[in-house]
Amino acid sequence: MSEFTKTICPYCGVGCGLEVSPPAQLGKATNRDSQGNPTWRVRGDKAHPSSQGMVCVKGATIAESLDKNRLHYPMVRDSLDQEFRRVSWDEAFDLIAKRIQTIRFTQGPEALCMYGSGQFQTEDYYIAQKLMKGCLGTNNFDANSRLCMSSAVAGYIQSFGSDGPPCCYEDLELTDCAFLIGTNTAECHPIVFNRLAKYHKKNRKVKMIVVDPRRTPTAEAADLHLAIRPGTDIDLLNGIAHLLMRWNYIDTMFMDDCTSNFPAYAEVIRHYPPEVVARQCGISIEDLETAARYWGESQRVLSLWSMGVNQSSEGTAKVRTIINLHLMTGQIGKPGAGPFSLTGQPNAMGGRETGGLAHLLPGYRVVKNPQHRAEVEEFWGLKPGQISPDPGLTAWDMITGLENGAVELLWIAATNPAVSMPDLERTKKALLRSPFTIYQDAYYPTETSAYAHVLLPAAQWGEKTGVMTNSERVVTLCSAFRQPPREAKADWEIFAEVGRRLGFKREFAFANSAEVYAEFVKLTKNRPCDMTGLSHAQLQTQGPTQWPHPEESTEYRVLSTEFKETTQRSKRLYTNLRFHTPDGRARFGAYYSKGLAEPADPDYPFVLTTGRLYGHWHTQTRTGRIEKICKMHPEPFIEIHPRDAAKLSIVDNQYIEVRSRRGKAKFPAKVTKAIAPGTVFVPMHWGSLWADNAEANALTHPESCPDSLQPELKACAVQLIPISVEVTVKDYQLQSSQW
Repeated sequence: MSEFTKTICPYCGVGCGLEVSPPAQLGKATNRDSQGNPTWRVRGDKAHPSSQGMVCVKGATIAESLDKNRLHYPMVRDSLDQEFRRVSWDEAFDLIAKRIQTIRFTQGPEALCMYGSGQFQTEDYYIAQKLMKGCLGTNNFDANSRLCMSSAVAGYIQSFGSDGPPCCYEDLELTDCAFLIGTNTAECHPIVFNRLAKYHKKNRKVKMIVVDPRRTPTAEAADLHLAIRPGTDIDLLNGIAHLLMRWNYIDTMFMDDCTSNFPAYAEVIRHYPPEVVARQCGISIEDLETAARYWGESQRVLSLWSMGVNQSSEGTAKVRTIINLHLMTGQIGKPGAGPFSLTGQPNAMGGRETGGLAHLLPGYRVVKNPQHRAEVEEFWGLKPGQISPDPGLTAWDMITGLENGAVELLWIAATNPAVSMPDLERTKKALLRSPFTIYQDAYYPTETSAYAHVLLPAAQWGEKTGVMTNSERVVTLCSAFRQPPREAKADWEIFAEVGRRLGFKREFAFANSAEVYAEFVKLTKNRPCDMTGLSHAQLQTQGPTQWPHPEESTEYRVLSTEFKETTQRSKRLYTNLRFHTPDGRARFGAYYSKGLAEPADPDYPFVLTTGRLYGHWHTQTRTGRIEKICKMHPEPFIEIHPRDAAKLSIVDNQYIEVRSRRGKAKFPAKVTKAIAPGTVFVPMHWGSLWADNAEANALTHPESCPDSLQPELKACAVQLIPISVEVTVKDYQLQSSQW
């Protein structure tokens, strides 16, 4: 038996393979952190196909957070002004079940909501869907994927007829031209970027284009950096398309045979000549033409994007406009080419597979489709019509539902909306109004725990066995390597027990997570994400496996280099150039640019953009408790261009108050040419537990994409008010004297 347990990293969607071993091993010194506490050893898994043994600082230090500030027991209180009191699981389950039953039979199931997370394993996600959408008859399950990947989901469905990134990480090392837009891959998906950067450095004919208002570490590596104005992505993409058309860099045979709606798109891009686009985007015509030439002259173009595209009031339109470029040049379904969204959360893909958004059902089905509902109802043994035909409340709808009294119970699990939601002051006020909030998490305190009536201790990474799917559709079994602390339970076990207490004993008669997964994969049969050939046992034996992977298929692909399996099937989708649309054709989307939902104006003259830093993860629930990462990123900051700083007489490290129409925050200034003039940047990791008045989302607004309903967290209008250096020094001295 190996001393190491194979798993994957629980941070971003890259899905890096890890090997974990106990702190104490025969013949070796006990592994300890800087305080002398024993910690599990973590190293990269060289056999894992996605990461090839590489690991970033977050993955390398993950075990240090396992025993810090854990929630050990169920806790309850009658009102938010009371202290929590410890209760047994029996008491907590009975309280929750009785509350749900009361609401079901008085207000109806639409008053019940659950807000989940890409931190869930697939089994957690699946049981939550069965409980909420099936047994309780409400589609009010949404996840923080709504804030992360829902625009990519909508874009894929509208263009290709189905969700699912069509590319794989091998394409990073086969492409002629990598087009990165709205992604700081070097910091947010570092192992993906490492693979691309190494390949790019060795092959100087390979071009890398980075589109970002900031000169990030990603942009530093590019052959061409387009520092466009926030909100002009569609202008740029249509402008590139205009030049591809003008220069005849198009694949007419592919478009004729494999696509539809090109005439409408051609009419749109006619209105985006270089001089107009360059002016709108704030770039030179020469750089625009260079980008178009790089794309047009390449045989294999790979586009990569993340939150900078998705988190937009035009998110779906941006995704489809990226895909348009691939369709007009035939850059899809072949090695090194295609549109490739980089998933934010470790199992956001698993959430999409299980139906883990308010408009989805398991197996890449949608709630509006009568046939899809009937298939799931029959499989779950429900009466016809039990699943609602109406999409449920999105994450933001749940907040407004608390405001207007439509939501009576809010169950939050494995996420921290009191930091991550937009328009944060409004969010917090709404959470204060919740009649009954259940908060299920591994850690305590978090910012959201302040708004809970019930706290449920959850097992986390390493303490439960389950499956996760990464950005390239690789499914990995994450085996438990330790027991949950004290009374913590796996999320799926908590959901299942509540289901049983509500009277659904047959529906939740699972002995372990392997049985949960075995049931789920049956719902993927003959679907685009067919995983009927997968099981915990198969994944344990054969290693990480990419879907589609149908049952009894002789053409399956096992990706781990540790196992000697023949390769029969492509790692890519759409290699036959047939898509999941009724006519088998991919669809062009024709969009004019609308710009930001809240552009700068004389009262709020700067555009604020937000993002992640290399070491931290989301709201610091884990990384804020890891010493090395906190030393790496000790405090929040605001990036401002020297020209803007000079106008406002701002110097480096001087505090700036940032105000939007919704709230305010303060940050020390980082004066840098890495940010475009007129734009400022703050990291989004700091909530009220980690810094004073430094919440990025106190400033952002909830305006969202009409298709994906994903909020525009990436841009809002702000004003900057310098805080005098004298006041800052006095304030610091006052605080120091109180420590």
